[in-house]
Parts: sequence; C-alpha cells; structure tokens
Amino acid sequence: MNAATASLRQPAEARQAEMVQAVLALAAQQEPASITTTDIAKAIGLSQGAVFRHFPSKQAIWLNVAQWLEATLLPLIQTAATSSPDPLESLGNIFRAHLQFVQENPGVPRFIFHELQQPADSPVKQQVAGMLQGYSGILIRVLQQAKAQGQVLPELDERSAATLFIGSIQGLVMQSMLAGFPALQPLIAGVLALYLRAICKDMSE
Repeated sequence: MNAATASLRQPAEARQAEMVQAVLALAAQQEPASITTTDIAKAIGLSQGAVFRHFPSKQAIWLNVAQWLEATLLPLIQTAATSSPDPLESLGNIFRAHLQFVQENPGVPRFIFHELQQPADSPVKQQVAGMLQGYSGILIRVLQQAKAQGQVLPELDERSAATLFIGSIQGLVMQSMLAGFPALQPLIAGVLALYLRAICKDMSE
C-alpha cells in the first residue's frame, strides 16, 4: 500500500470505528432494532449518504460492530485467563473484567441479546455466536487447569461450568439493565463466590 492509499484509507477506517461506537452508544439508550442509519449519521455528524459510502448496508454496520466486539472482548478475557498461576483467581479476574467491560460499554449486552434473539441465522448472529463459543473455549481451558490442580470437583463437566459462568454474568447484566445500569460492583463478589462454591472441591474433606 502506498502513502496516498494509506492516507485515504485512514479516515475511512476512523469513520467506520466512529460508527461502531455510535451504534453501541445508541444501543445503550434504545432497542437496537429501532436504530436507523439516520440515527447513526446524526450521532457522528454525517449525512445518511456518507454512512453508505463507508458501509453498503445497515447489516454491514452491524457486522462490523460484532467484529469489533470479538476483537475487543476476547483478548480482554484471554488476558484475564492468564493473569494468575491460580486458575480460580483467573476465573475471578475474567468475571470482573467482563463486567467492567459491560459497565464501560452498556450498549454491548443490548446488542448481543438482540442479535441472539433473531430467528434468522444471519452473518451478524453467526459472528456473535462465534465470539461466545470462543469465550466458552477460554473458560473451559481455565477450568481444565483447575481440575488438573485438584481445585474443582473431579466430576465437574467443564462445558456446563463454562455455560453457568457466562449465564451468571448475563444474569447480573440483565438485572443491571432492568435497574437502568446501576453499579454492578456490590453484586459481583457474592455471585462469584456462589459460582466458585458450586464448582469447587471441599478442601476440608
């Protein structure tokens, strides 16, 4: 790529990133299904025609949002997963990192729930489902490490435990959404402790 092409592409990539953030900001305030390209254009100070110069369709914008989520959230989770030699501590770090990400990006859970509820198996839904599958894979590896170190029940099914982990986070997020996104911090420790108690081996035996 020559310098001229790079200089033309840079603003386009920056505009696309702006649109992603605009969608998530709007999703924090309204149902994702109700967000229009006019809303997105207005949020970043462009005309609707300018939006379509960067993306051929609204579906393409949504796919870009889903790709941003995977590229942003999964590395965050992977970093937390390798943050400690103690797998249980790493699980706690994943739990807190994910919820901190949600607090900083309140439009994310609305976007994810909206896409997963769609009956059609669209590219956007596939992207979101793939991200959750990757997330589950990270959790399974950490749980396998915990089992190898004798920290969790020997009969623990790691896939079920990973599903329960993600479900616990989703439950907290849903409660927070219903209450208008208050601070999640007071609830995190209690829910995490209950989860760990459910999967951990009783070391007093």
